[in-house]
This record gives sequence, C-alpha cells and structure tokens, in this order.
Amino acid sequence: MTEIKVPELGESITEGTISQWLKEVGDYVEQGDFIAELETDKVNAEIPVETSGVIKEFKREPGDTVEIGEVIAIIDESGTAGGESSSSESKSEEKKEEPKEEKKPEKEEVRSEEEESTSNNRPLASPAARKLAREKGISLDSITPTDPTGKIRRQDIEAHTQKPKKEEAPKQSKQPETNNTGEVGKPVEREKMSRRRQTIAKRLVEVQQTSAMLTTFNEVDMTAVMDLRKRRKDAFLDKNGVKLGFMSFFTKAVVGALKEFPLLNAEIQGDELLIKKFYDIGIAVSTDTGLVVPVLRDADRLGFAGIEKGIGELGKKARDNKLQLGDMQGGTFTITNGGVFGSLWSTPILNAPQVGILGMHKIQMRPVAIDNERFENRPMMYLALSYDHRIVDGKEAVSFLVKVKELIEDPEQLLLEG
Repeated sequence: MTEIKVPELGESITEGTISQWLKEVGDYVEQGDFIAELETDKVNAEIPVETSGVIKEFKREPGDTVEIGEVIAIIDESGTAGGESSSSESKSEEKKEEPKEEKKPEKEEVRSEEEESTSNNRPLASPAARKLAREKGISLDSITPTDPTGKIRRQDIEAHTQKPKKEEAPKQSKQPETNNTGEVGKPVEREKMSRRRQTIAKRLVEVQQTSAMLTTFNEVDMTAVMDLRKRRKDAFLDKNGVKLGFMSFFTKAVVGALKEFPLLNAEIQGDELLIKKFYDIGIAVSTDTGLVVPVLRDADRLGFAGIEKGIGELGKKARDNKLQLGDMQGGTFTITNGGVFGSLWSTPILNAPQVGILGMHKIQMRPVAIDNERFENRPMMYLALSYDHRIVDGKEAVSFLVKVKELIEDPEQLLLEG
C-alpha cells in the first residue's frame, strides 16, 4: 500500500482545501496521473500520484482542509482496475489460493451481516457507506441501492448527495429561518467562502490596518493612444500575432514613471526601505474564484508585443486556474483595470508589500476645454494612484501620476524613453 500525501507547494503555503477528486475509489492510476485538485491561498494545484495502482481509499472529502504532508488517499500497487477496492482484490487472490476454505467464510460473512441487519431493522450497507452516511448526516433508509443484492455502497451515498437541491427548496420555505437581522421567513442562502476569497478578505483588511494608504486622482486624454492604435493595430497584429491593447501603453508609462520616482517601486522591511532596481509589474486579473495578480517579469526589457503576449498568457493561465506560485511572487508595482467592468472611478487597495497601485477606469467621451473659447469631446479616463504615505509623500505621488498622464497623452515619448 502507498500513501498519497499533500506535496510541498511553496514556503508560504502550509495547507489547502481539496477542491475535487479527479479519480474515484477503484480506479486504476498510472504514475504521474493527477488524483485531486487542491485549492490554496494563491493557486490551484493538481496532486499527482507517485506510483501506479488501484485507489483503495480517500481519507478526506472535497471541501476538507488538509495540511502539507497529510495523507489523503491510499493506493494498492498490486491491484488491477475493475475492483471496488484492493481489499476485494486481495480476497479474490485468497480465493484462488484456497478456494475451498474461502467460499465458506464468505457465505457465512454475508449471511451474518444480513441477519444482523434484519434483526436490527438496519439497511444492508458496506462499512464505507455507513461511515460516509454518518458524516453527511444522511439516513440509510432514504438511500436506494444500485447493487442487485440490495446492499448500499459508498457510491449510492455520493449519488444521493449530488441530487438537485430543488427538492429541498419547499422544505426550507416550510421551516422559517431567523436571519442575522432577526427577521423570520425571509429567504437566505449560506455559502462557504472559498479559501482564496478568505485570503483576499484577510489581506485587504491587513493592508488597510498596517499601511497609511492614500489615493490621488487625475484624468488622461486617450485621443493620441486611440489614434495610434487605430492606425497601427492591423500591422501590429500581422507582425506579432497579438492585438495592440491599452495595457502595454500603461505598463510602459508606469515603468517610465517608476524610474523617475523610485520610492513607488520600493517596500518597507522593518526600519529600512528596499528600493528595487527591477520592474516586475503585477497585472490584476479577475477570475471566477477571485482576484489574482500574476507578475509580468522585467517589464522594462519588453517591447509592446512582449508586454501584450505576456499579459495575455498570464490572463489565460489565471482564468484556467493554471497559475503557479512563482507567477504571483515578487511584484514591485501593480496595475488594475476596473474600466473593463464599466468602473468610472475607484480607490484601488494596495497589494502588500508593494507601496503603489495604479487604477485604470472606463474611457468615456467628455467635453474638454481646448482653450478659452473652444470645447471638444475627447475620450477621457480617470486614473487613481493609491500609495503608502509612510514612505511616499503626496508631492511624489502626484508627480508620478502626472508623469503617467504625460506619457500616455504623448505616446511617442514611450518609444523615445525606452
């Protein structure tokens, strides 16, 4: 027998939640096959098996919290596919070796179990099924067995728990529940927060409690960038195989501004400032399970095509839950774009231990004064810079945002400055 343990996933990860089992008890797995998906604070990881064999037992259920090194499954290396478990296979082997002696005990065992169930008015069920039913709080009387002998097995319990919840809805309405406000009979729904959402909530609160966060605003005229994209987008796509988006312009502008105002590319360590001379820019990506911030490495060394390709790859990995721990470590500054969801104005929260985050917003046509006599409708975007006032002064923060504005409104500077 081989124990399957939760592997090491990174120095900062000590536990995770089993999101789902990718195999079932009785399945045959090859070495390297993935047996479970584990949700951690930062990434979702698939757990491989290190030996081939038949899955004998799952030690934990989906939704359970497990620690690194904990045993979560048992594999029988000598088993073959098709058996319910390796224990049943070992019985079949014993039958082959001592057929005469094995037949008797098997019949006696079945007879005694049936007699016990009958005498106690208990449904006939396997030990694994009884254990799972107790854990789930399910009465065996409500289970319809699929086994021709009438014996309830583990898979019958699992099938019962996966039935649509529509059948339970009328029951909830018949039994009024008192919610947190004391109101009776109001419909409510309880849903456990995912591990990632719990971590996001915890860290956002910690940032606001441990930093002196302040936000400054400005607006940027997107006319020049939009004109440039309109003229060059087809040629850019043909040459590089990727679309020319706004994020590459803002990433370039942020790097240029960070070089001029380096304290926004720093972090606090005790009573010291760690001023970073590299530019790993975090790009916030919204996924079904929460916000993640993968890091675009050495953004200052990338051209527009390299930035667009890098952001596209990181975004796809985030949405497919394929991000690795290394994809999200070590960022120096973050950019978040609430404009893709229609946000016109917001105050982004810092991504600790970073001390700066730039918020982009929706591009909206607004009348802009060209001079004392003329107005024009221009595509305008509000920008927000949140920063840690402990090390970044207001003058420096405002100047940083003005620099970003200048580079976006005159995109040729982005080419001239690097």
